[in-house]
Amino acid sequence: MLIELARHGDIKALEEIIKRIQSHVYAIFAHLVSNKDDVSDLTQESLLKLAKAIPHLNDVNYFNNWLNKIITNTFNDYVRKLPSHYVELDEDKLNEIKDKIGCEPGEKCLFSELEKIIKAALLTLPHELRIAIVLREYEGLSYEDISKITNTTLGTVKSRISRARLKLQKELKEFI
Repeated sequence: MLIELARHGDIKALEEIIKRIQSHVYAIFAHLVSNKDDVSDLTQESLLKLAKAIPHLNDVNYFNNWLNKIITNTFNDYVRKLPSHYVELDEDKLNEIKDKIGCEPGEKCLFSELEKIIKAALLTLPHELRIAIVLREYEGLSYEDISKITNTTLGTVKSRISRARLKLQKELKEFI
């Protein structure tokens, strides 16, 4: 209902949609990008694109896939703009994060540190693998949906997810 109202120019409905999804969009970018300022900028850019394009959304039932396509395209644009020599997170940075596990005992602390380590490992993946694995494992999307969102074949999606899992498994072997 809100999406339909927003499609027809209802600003309050659009504001409510953005209010409901902004933390979700931020969370996706937080898994894709290491710099918090970039995460915020990419979130804002994606929400702005959504606001401008929502009148052109043909089927409200595909809103989530459409939103993920906006997020994916925004991330791909971001990666293309990076200097070719730029590496988001190098091996030294990953080891630095791994070495900082010495916090107070407790499940919450352990989970928080493990989450940081997983994110650091995610950030070492090439962006094509990273977006595929985040859409699959964090968003719970089907291979078919990921294929549509990323404009790649089903085989390519399966291959990217498989390669991402293998790289993550290798990177995280000391923790699992």
